[in-house]
Amino acid sequence: MSKSLRDRADETTRKVQEILGVTSDEHPKEISDAIEQTIINALLEERERCATVAYDECCDEDIDRADKVANEIRRIRTALIANLSSLR
Repeated sequence: MSKSLRDRADETTRKVQEILGVTSDEHPKEISDAIEQTIINALLEERERCATVAYDECCDEDIDRADKVANEIRRIRTALIANLSSLR
């Protein structure tokens, strides 16, 4: 069973609190929110990087195809942002 980004953020929060020796009562939501947002930002940046690579390097001969791939990745990115935002 795969874990959601929130599950991963909560798990990481517990690990960070354990490492720091703080109780789970000390800002768990704020820590999880920051970790989750960092994961989301990293995913979005990687998607954008992949779109750029597809456009610049892989499909040089076929600019139209590269544009379609980049646009599809951007469309998926927009949907991902909307879905992740609705989880909050």
